[in-house]
Amino acid sequence: MCVVIPHASPEVPSIEQAYSKQSDSITVEFTEVSGATSYILRAETDDGDFFSETCVASSPGTVVDLQPYTEYSLSRRSQPSYPVQARTVVVAPRLNTTSPSNNTIFVSWSPVEHAVNYTLSIIRQGSDARHTHNITEHMMKFEGLEGGMTYCFKITAWDALGRAGDVFNACQITRKHDKSPMSPDPVHTFMTQGRSVGLAVYWQDVQGAQNYTAWSSNGQNCSSGEQHCVIKPMECGQNQTVSVTAYNKAGPSRPSQPQDYITFPCPPERVWIEEHEAGSCRVMWTEVPLTERYVAYIKRDDGAENQCNTTTTTCQFDCVCGYTYLTTVFANNHAGSSPQGLVVNYTTIPCCPDDVSVELVSTETLEIMWSPVRGAELYETTATETDDVIHCNDTAPLCALSDLMCDTVYSVVVTPCSEIRGCNRTCSPHTHKTAPCSPKIVNVTQIDDSTVRVLITTPNTPNTNYTVSAVGRTDRHTCHTQSNSCDLTQLPCGMTYEVTAVATTAQGRSLPSYSIPLETGPCCPTSLNVTQVTQAMSNVSWSPGFGARSYITALTSPRGHAKCHTLDTHCQMGCIICGTNYSVSLEAISSTGHKSQCNYHGFSSSACCPTAVKLYRVSNNSMRVFWRSSGSSPTQKHTVDVYGAASNSTCTATNGRNSCDVQVRCGDVYTVVVAPVGWDGSKISFCPRRMYSVIFRGKRSVG
Repeated sequence: MCVVIPHASPEVPSIEQAYSKQSDSITVEFTEVSGATSYILRAETDDGDFFSETCVASSPGTVVDLQPYTEYSLSRRSQPSYPVQARTVVVAPRLNTTSPSNNTIFVSWSPVEHAVNYTLSIIRQGSDARHTHNITEHMMKFEGLEGGMTYCFKITAWDALGRAGDVFNACQITRKHDKSPMSPDPVHTFMTQGRSVGLAVYWQDVQGAQNYTAWSSNGQNCSSGEQHCVIKPMECGQNQTVSVTAYNKAGPSRPSQPQDYITFPCPPERVWIEEHEAGSCRVMWTEVPLTERYVAYIKRDDGAENQCNTTTTTCQFDCVCGYTYLTTVFANNHAGSSPQGLVVNYTTIPCCPDDVSVELVSTETLEIMWSPVRGAELYETTATETDDVIHCNDTAPLCALSDLMCDTVYSVVVTPCSEIRGCNRTCSPHTHKTAPCSPKIVNVTQIDDSTVRVLITTPNTPNTNYTVSAVGRTDRHTCHTQSNSCDLTQLPCGMTYEVTAVATTAQGRSLPSYSIPLETGPCCPTSLNVTQVTQAMSNVSWSPGFGARSYITALTSPRGHAKCHTLDTHCQMGCIICGTNYSVSLEAISSTGHKSQCNYHGFSSSACCPTAVKLYRVSNNSMRVFWRSSGSSPTQKHTVDVYGAASNSTCTATNGRNSCDVQVRCGDVYTVVVAPVGWDGSKISFCPRRMYSVIFRGKRSVG
């Protein structure tokens, strides 16, 4: 450990001198401080990229591990001294020496940076005579030397300030032809394998040789004292020669005859894959010189491997959709295989799904499902009808296409896509028809009491089935058609319904049409009775009709008619003509104005009551009643009822007679009623009563 112990009253240190004798060091001379046991010398470049501190015991001290010909600022650490600038000297050149003949040595070196001239000295081994030359060139030829002798060389470079740099020494023996070895022919070569491929060179052993050097025509070499060496590393695609020179103290032999060699080929510069049709791929590459054959390795991303040996620059292989293939190509010759070149990956187009299911989930929505396929990252689903295209993009294997047109055939295609290869546009379409369109109810017309005819639109293709339904609170009635009309039959009276129409095809049912209310006419009363109250008035009564709110009853004949409109189930009707046949009808009317026409058996009014009733005495206790018939048939029967205080008497006149004899008592008061007899033998009860007093005066009565 370097410790600085300053004096109690420390002196200010100073650097007296700094100089460089070696290119990697600077020597510093400084004044020593009393009481200090060691000193730290600090060296720093002007740009601050380098900083070093060196511990020394005394002056002078040397700072090492510096860069050649570099300016440094030097100072001493304790009480800081003033810094001194110093620069390292230049490095020494590295000499290359050869002896091309027995009296010549050729010396050369590479230029040294910052050197302006060089000092080169030569001395023969065992001699004290040294010859020094100052030159600015980078080579020198020494001639007139002794053969088979060793000469040593010393060289120093000088900078522009006249400072000498490092010293480099080298020795070279001059050749001596009569003692140099023979040429090591013949030479054999082969390529070595391993991490670093080399060229193994073998030659003939030469008597007197101490070592050998193998030189290739591209400047590579190797040396050995044995009969072989390895030149490495070897570059691919080389077509060169190699020769071997044997050496001993007398110098080199003649080089051997050049031996041709070829290195292993380089890998192809470019490799690519083409898929000329789905499932059939071709790996292709550029031609490589010095190649005898190629091996292409194809590995699929699931681990499956394949290889292809060929002398051409193409190789066919099966490529399945949805996979990534890694491919590399090696070029080969007798020297070996090329290094691994480019690894090309190729991703095939995503596979088409083969289990596409298309279902109609509503009248205008198709649900499409399929199993996921290899290589697909996104699915495009389209439903096409002429120019109308509906799209659905999703990463899931499920899609719902809505807002489609009803009763339309769509071509549905699921297209798998990947970011690398895009979309597979070769997938087969699947056709599916949407549900039929909803019909509209145009009109509802009542045909009779229990039948209505419904007119609808037919917006779908021919042979579409339409169902019309009338739905009530407790019952339902339907009819079916393929045209634009349909009759709902056997509808009960007095009911209300909602009428809708639905279209049906093999694809399904349409939405129902908008509903239209339907009200059937009210029911006709099951019974109706007409009772004649007076000769000109009758009473009509009937049972209630279901659904009816009011009634219009009519009695009609060629001689006149009578009618009444009532909320009740009975009606008094006047203006009845006696002895007339009437047809009886009733119109039941609902609260909304729907009507039902009801017809019943005819009604015949009774025969007219006779007029001009007169009494005449026929005998002491008998009287004859006369009358005049009004509109009676010739065969009309009449009855005569005589009611007195003491006795009653009745007689009947037949065959259209207009008189009848009755028994009476003189002096009594009688009520006489003459009435026609009904067809069923009943007597008419509403003919007027007449009162008579019987007083005999001769043969005639007085009334």
